[in-house]
Amino acid sequence: MSLQTISGQETAKRMLGVSLRSGRISHAYLFSGPGGSSRRRAADAFAQALLCERASELGDACGECLSCRKVEHGNHPDLKAIGPDGASIKIEQIRELQKMFAYRSESSGRKVYIIDEADKMTVQASNSLLKFLEEPPAPAVAILLAENAQTLLPTIRSRVQLVPFTALGAESILRELAVEGLATPAARCAAYLTPGAEECKALAAENWFAETRNVVIQLGKESIGRSGASLVTAQQQVFKAGLGEHLDSLFDLFHLWFRDMIYVQSERREHIVFIDQSEFISQVAGSRSAEYWIACMSMTADSKKKLKSNMNNQLCLEQFLVNLVP
Repeated sequence: MSLQTISGQETAKRMLGVSLRSGRISHAYLFSGPGGSSRRRAADAFAQALLCERASELGDACGECLSCRKVEHGNHPDLKAIGPDGASIKIEQIRELQKMFAYRSESSGRKVYIIDEADKMTVQASNSLLKFLEEPPAPAVAILLAENAQTLLPTIRSRVQLVPFTALGAESILRELAVEGLATPAARCAAYLTPGAEECKALAAENWFAETRNVVIQLGKESIGRSGASLVTAQQQVFKAGLGEHLDSLFDLFHLWFRDMIYVQSERREHIVFIDQSEFISQVAGSRSAEYWIACMSMTADSKKKLKSNMNNQLCLEQFLVNLVP
C-alpha cells in the first residue's frame, strides 16, 4: 500500500508526502472531495506511512517493516477504522475509539484512527469527537473522510488540516481499468458517471446498469425515424424490466449518447463513449443538426430536474421520448 500508487490526487499526495518527510504531522486531517475510493485508499496508505518505521525518510510507507506488514494484514493494534453503523456514525462508536486510545501504543508511538463518511456522524457523535480531538488520551492522528467538508461542524473543521481530493476524470479511470483489463463498453460508460476507478468497476458490474445501457442504445436507435407514440410504447419495457428506479442513470447515459453524435460531427471520434456503437453513431450523426443533438442533451438535464422535483417517473420518461421526435 503506497500513496504513490493512487491515481491522480497529486495535490493530496504532495501535501501528505511533505508532512511525512518533514515530520510535521497534524493531529487531525480531513480528506474532502469526490472520489470516495481514492480518499479511502489514501487514508489507508497515509495511516500505514504514519505507523511505518521508515516513512520519514521516504515520504511514504516502506511496505517492508514489521509495522507496515501488520497494517497490510489488518492487525495493527494502533490503527482503527470506523464507518457508519447503519445510516449514521453513532456516539457509542466514538466512545469505543476513546476507550481504545486510553491504552498505551504498542510501540510507545502514535495511534491512528480513520473515520470514513465522517459527514454521517450524529450530532452527539460529532460533539464527542470534538472533545476527543481537543484532548486525546494518547498521541493520536485522526483521518476524517467526507465528500463535502461543509457538512461537518465548523468547530471540527477548524481543528483539522484539509486535504483536497478531486474526481479522477473519465480518461484517467479508463487508463487504470485498461491496465487491469477491465475497460469494457459498460465500464467506459460508467467511467463518465463515477468519480473513481473503484466506483466505476462497481457500477459497471451491476446488472441493472448493463440493462439500462442496452435500453438507451435501443431507444436511441429507435428515435431515428420513428414516431413519438411508438417510442412511448417501446419505453414501457423500462418499467417492465424493473429499471424505473434508475431513470437518473438512464438520462445520464442518454446525455452521453447524444454527446457522441456531436463528437462524430466535429470529427472527434476518439472521444466516443458508446464505442461498441460507433458504426451506427457515425452513420446517423449527420441525419440531424448539431443544434438538435444539443437540444436533446438539454432535455436530459431538464428530465433529471423533473425527477428531483418528484415528477412521476413514467410520465417523465414519456415526455422525454415524445420530445425527441423533431
